[in-house]
Amino acid sequence: MNSQKIFYLILGFFIYLIVQVLLLKNMVIFGMIFCFLYVLYLLLLPLEMKIVTMLLISFVLGISVDIFYDTMGIHTASLLVIGFIREQWIKLLTPTGGYDEDLQPTFLNMGFGWFLTYSLPLFFIHHFIFFSIESWGTDLFIPVIQKTASSAIFVFIISIIVQLLFYRRRRGV
Repeated sequence: MNSQKIFYLILGFFIYLIVQVLLLKNMVIFGMIFCFLYVLYLLLLPLEMKIVTMLLISFVLGISVDIFYDTMGIHTASLLVIGFIREQWIKLLTPTGGYDEDLQPTFLNMGFGWFLTYSLPLFFIHHFIFFSIESWGTDLFIPVIQKTASSAIFVFIISIIVQLLFYRRRRGV
């Protein structure tokens, strides 16, 4: 990765973090739909990113959000799981020809169907882990499922809108 791409990755990290903690922190719709858009940053990292780097970024982003949300590691734990399973999930979705080198897995680059099968299960896993840890021991399984499903679908819709507004399609070489 060249220095320009590293600069954009760091810039994107801070933009997602600032948007999450300043704009989306108190955004709760109907008391059960939460917007954890920062997960999208992790999902849009280049496909060939190594697992150690992914886990490090997941940890730093998660702990940063936890500091502002005062949630004692719930965001970190949820993001670390996503950072850990992302590479295996991508391998399951990889076509026989593979992907282009240094490809960012956006909706615009990969298509709606691929992005849906890639991101929505990861959003569900993240949200399920987050809400399960949040309500640990209170036997509120149905509300956890309701929050998980509604929040994951909402974040998926917002992620499509964000990509349409702020991302570009990769041009062929």
